[in-house]
Amino acid sequence: MLSMIGLIGGLALLIYLTMKGMNLLVAGPLCALFVAVFSGLPLFPQLVGEGEANLVGNYMTGFSGFIASWYLMFLLGAIFGKVMEDSGSADSVSKWIVEKIGMKRAVLAIVIACAVLTYGGVSLFVVAFSVYPMAVSLFRQADLPRRFIPAALAFGSVTFTMTSAGSPEIQNWIPIEYLETSPYAGWEVSLIVAVFMMIFGYWWLRRMIRKAVANGEKFIARANDPVNEDKALPHPVTGMIPLLVVLIISFVFHDSLQQSALIIALLGGVIAAYLLNRKYFTSFWNAVSEGTLGALIALGNTAAVVGFGGVAKAVPAFEVAVNAMTSIPGSPLIGGAIAVSVIAGMTGSASGGQAIALPLLAPHYMDMGVNPEALHRVVAISSGALDSLPHNGYVVTTIRGICGESHQDAYYPVGALTVIVPALGVVLAIILFSFGLGI
Repeated sequence: MLSMIGLIGGLALLIYLTMKGMNLLVAGPLCALFVAVFSGLPLFPQLVGEGEANLVGNYMTGFSGFIASWYLMFLLGAIFGKVMEDSGSADSVSKWIVEKIGMKRAVLAIVIACAVLTYGGVSLFVVAFSVYPMAVSLFRQADLPRRFIPAALAFGSVTFTMTSAGSPEIQNWIPIEYLETSPYAGWEVSLIVAVFMMIFGYWWLRRMIRKAVANGEKFIARANDPVNEDKALPHPVTGMIPLLVVLIISFVFHDSLQQSALIIALLGGVIAAYLLNRKYFTSFWNAVSEGTLGALIALGNTAAVVGFGGVAKAVPAFEVAVNAMTSIPGSPLIGGAIAVSVIAGMTGSASGGQAIALPLLAPHYMDMGVNPEALHRVVAISSGALDSLPHNGYVVTTIRGICGESHQDAYYPVGALTVIVPALGVVLAIILFSFGLGI
């Protein structure tokens, strides 16, 4: 009982401290200490026998293990994103999409710009930073309430693109290591679910905005609003080619190299962006340096939460919770979806939730004979649901850091589109797999 109180209390404390703005590198181990104390877990390796659970050992094993597995992917992904940003390639692609779709569909243009960049492998945070200035401009011209900008950015980035088949984002690649699948696992079902999430989510977003406008809400300008610079940009085609390079290389090498194909793909994207658009760079090496620092921060924050999960899964209450979730009657895919989604919600990270859940769940479900491609897709989609609770790093950064909104004003539409819509997508995926589609 005390262990369960510690587990739930530690999670609640993690959410609270994150909402208050505490650094995750501090909040993670502090909340892990809370869990360990309530569960009677020894604090130091010297107090237990070799290989036995303890706070410091389990925390650092989870922390360092995640870094060892994903450092190069985070590094190259962040550098690729900054290179696309600094060269103007991301802006060029975004502006071209906006021009083609038109002002009357300003919200749709923002969503599609985010989706194209995300599916091309650009970091979610870089996408938000890159598209935000154009979003402000479009919302100002259309006189739409600016509190919906975070929802538009998040919807285009972390729903129907991030966890879809073929996506270069790591949330689609982590299951490969444990299930021996490919990033295109269950692509037929993934395509249907992505189309559903895109159509339903866009309809819901437009409905929320129309309701707010009908209630008298308008765009309110701020003194610090970004101004779109009139600097020369690459042609949209040369801006798009690096995105295609990432997708093509990852497709060619995913069978032989599995998740390591992402390293080659992202490196190829960086090289293509430099060769095609080098004359547009403000400073290529500054972009590389900024990307490196961004990667370390993102990787450190995620690893800090994975470390918390490493302690959480060592306490008795965690095993009770996992057993309850994996014993849910009906399709094993349901248990897998719930388990991954809950753990991702606990950690506030889709990638962190997968890294904690899959080593435990994959052997269990594979022994039961669950189709690995179906499990891969369900796990990927479900990891993108409860992970977007208010304490999620991307949510906090996008709402507060980039858009300058409060959670009170902006989180409801963000939560509706990034929690509820993906959750409905998971349900649809399980139903389709249950009918044998894509298996």
